[in-house]
Amino acid sequence: MTATNPNFAEQRRHLARDFHRPVYHFIAPASWMNDPNGVIHWGGDYHLFYQYHPESPRFGLAYWGHAVSEDAIHWRDLPVALAPTPGGPDATGCWSGSVVDNDGLPTAVYTGVGPQGYGQQSQCIATSRDGLLNWEKYSGNPILSEIPNLAKQSTDLRDPMIWPEGDSWYMLLASRIRPVGGSVFLYRSPDLIQWEFLHPLLTGNYAKDGCVWECPSFFPLDDKWVLIVAGKGRKIPFTVFYFIGDYVDQQFQPETSGILDHAYFYAPFTMEDARGRRLLWGWLREGRSEEAHVAAGWAGCHSIPRELSLRNGQLHMVPVPELKRLRGNPTQIRDIRLTGGDHHLEIQGLALDIEVDFKLEGTVGLALACAPDGAEQTRVSYCPKKELLSVNRERSSLGQGHETFANEAPHELAPGESLQLRILLDGSVLEIIANGRTSICSRIYPSRADSRGLRLFGKGQLNKLSVWPMRSIWQQ
Repeated sequence: MTATNPNFAEQRRHLARDFHRPVYHFIAPASWMNDPNGVIHWGGDYHLFYQYHPESPRFGLAYWGHAVSEDAIHWRDLPVALAPTPGGPDATGCWSGSVVDNDGLPTAVYTGVGPQGYGQQSQCIATSRDGLLNWEKYSGNPILSEIPNLAKQSTDLRDPMIWPEGDSWYMLLASRIRPVGGSVFLYRSPDLIQWEFLHPLLTGNYAKDGCVWECPSFFPLDDKWVLIVAGKGRKIPFTVFYFIGDYVDQQFQPETSGILDHAYFYAPFTMEDARGRRLLWGWLREGRSEEAHVAAGWAGCHSIPRELSLRNGQLHMVPVPELKRLRGNPTQIRDIRLTGGDHHLEIQGLALDIEVDFKLEGTVGLALACAPDGAEQTRVSYCPKKELLSVNRERSSLGQGHETFANEAPHELAPGESLQLRILLDGSVLEIIANGRTSICSRIYPSRADSRGLRLFGKGQLNKLSVWPMRSIWQQ
C-alpha cells in the first residue's frame, strides 16, 4: 500500500470506536480532509472528490480523495484521484476545483499550488478515460497563471467553478481586490484550455463579507441566479454568503443576500444532478485544537447534501430525502405543554435525525448529548423576543481544548408560524436548519460516553417531536 491508496477499510475500522467521529456524514478514512470538490453525477452514480491530506490529521499537502455513491448518502472509497506532482505547478497541493462533462470526457479543473507554496497559485486540468478512476494531467499545465491587473496586490486566485453557456465555457475564480474586499472573476474559454478574463462578476465589502472570497458556486435556481461564496478575513470569521439576482449578458445584478450558515459550514460546493436538483455540500470544520486532531487521528467531515430552492427571496434548504434511508424506528411525541425547566425524554443516542415543531410562548429548545446528571449537555434554543436561534456549548464537554462559545443566528418567524427545527446529531457534528432557511452547523465533543440523552425545555407547546436513530453509511 502507498500513502495515497492505503487500506481504507482498515483505517475506518480502527477509528470506528471514537464516539466523536460521525457515522452518517461523509468523512475521509483517516487523517485530514476539508473542501468538497468536483461532485458530479456520472454513469448513474455520484462521484465526490475532496481535499485530503493522507499523511496526517493536520492540514498539509493536498490530494483529491475520491468516493462514489448511488444515492449521495451511502459512499464507497475509491483510490486517490489527484496527487501533487513533484516540481510541477501543483507540487505543494491539488486544491479545490470542478469536474465537468466535456463532450463525454470527464475533465477536472483545479487550482495547483506550485513549488514556492501558497503564493504560487495557478489553474490546472486533468482528464479521465476510464470512468473517473484514473486521471491524466494535461501536459501544458498550468492553463492559467496570470492574475488580473486589478488584483495584482494579491496572490489569491483559486477554486475554479466551471459551467457551459452557449458555445463557450465560463469559469469563476475566487480572489480579492485590495482594499475593497473579496471578489470572483469571470473568464470565458472555447475549449477549457485557453481562457479570457472578462470582469469581476461580483466584489464584496471588506468589513461586511470578508477581505477574500473562496469556493464560489454560481447557478440558476427557479427564475433567478444564485452566487454562493465563502468569505473570511480578520474582521469576518469563516462564513458562507449567498446573493440572489439576475444574470444577463455575463453580468450579475444581485437583489438580495444572506448568510447560508452561521457557524462551522465552509467551502460550499453545489451541483445539478440527473434529476435536476441543485445539491449543496460543505466542509464542516473542527472546533477543537490541532493536538486533539492528532490524538484522534482524523479531522474534518462534510455536511449532509442539501437540496436548494428559493422561497420569498431567500435560499431554502433541506437535507436530501435519501437521508431517510438510514433511519431506524422512530420515537414520536405530541402535544406536550412546556412550563419551564427541563422535561427529560426516554431517548438516547449520538447518531440521531430529529424533527421538532414548537408553538412559542417564550424561549424553547432541546438539549442534546446530555449526561444523566446534566453535567454535559448542548442546548439548542430559540428566543422569540430576540428572534435568535442559539447553540449553547458552555457545558458541551468537561474536557479541554475545544471551542465553547455560543453559535447564534437571527431567525424571524412570520406571524403564527411555528418553530420547525431539523437537527442532525452525529457524534461531534450538529447540523440545525430552522424552518428551512436558517442554518447553524456546530461541533461538540462530550467527554463522557454516557452523554447521550435528550431533554425539552422552555415555555410553549411541543406540537410534535420525531427522533430516528441513524445507521452508519459505511456498512460495506
